[in-house]
Amino acid sequence: METLIGTLAGIISTICWMPQTIRTWRTRQTKDLSLSTNLLVLLSVTLWLIYGIMLAAWPMVVANAIAIVLVGSIIIAKLKFG
Repeated sequence: METLIGTLAGIISTICWMPQTIRTWRTRQTKDLSLSTNLLVLLSVTLWLIYGIMLAAWPMVVANAIAIVLVGSIIIAKLKFG
């Protein structure tokens, strides 16, 4: 049951970043996005990834690895289109 809940949480928390990432790259509008907030989120998901690796909690590892890519992409767009 724990793995199912972790997997669902990982899927939902990862999917929530997709619309923002897609919209940011399509519109190239980033002025309303906070760089500091996104950097803190990136740090947070990176720490969750490390924690997941330490626990061998693969749903957590996969979800946070994907979140790092998505949030990192938003940060890159913010720096590029700023």
